[in-house]
Amino acid sequence: MPEASVGPRSHVTLHYRLGLADGTTLISTFGGKPATFQLGVGQLAEPLELCLAGLEAGQRASFDLPPERGFGPRLDHLVMRAPVSDIPAGVAAEPGAVLELAGPQGQPLSATVVSRDEASVLLDFNHPLAGRALVFEAEVLGIL
Repeated sequence: MPEASVGPRSHVTLHYRLGLADGTTLISTFGGKPATFQLGVGQLAEPLELCLAGLEAGQRASFDLPPERGFGPRLDHLVMRAPVSDIPAGVAAEPGAVLELAGPQGQPLSATVVSRDEASVLLDFNHPLAGRALVFEAEVLGIL
């Protein structure tokens, strides 16, 4: 039986647009195939899931997300230099590349390569949208 509004574990079919506050669109399903997500299981970023809570089928809403409500502020201590020897063999660590690395306890970590020289690589472990003001627009088509 369909739910009346989006809840913590809902399956939601929607059109959505995520963009920067300056109007730049990062991703949009409007004009294309809608997306379906199950909330609470990591299919959609938590800040975006929180925006959907309480929306009803047929409802369209837009949310302004300052960095503290989106992906957090950029943290300088998450940008660090590592020896090239720490990069796994066969991984192309060129500027702009996103590397999937293992953290101290083996947990997966993503880092963007900022720069590289012969001896070291400058890695940014901040989320790519950290420190950015965002706009999230959603039109809920169905809820299960």
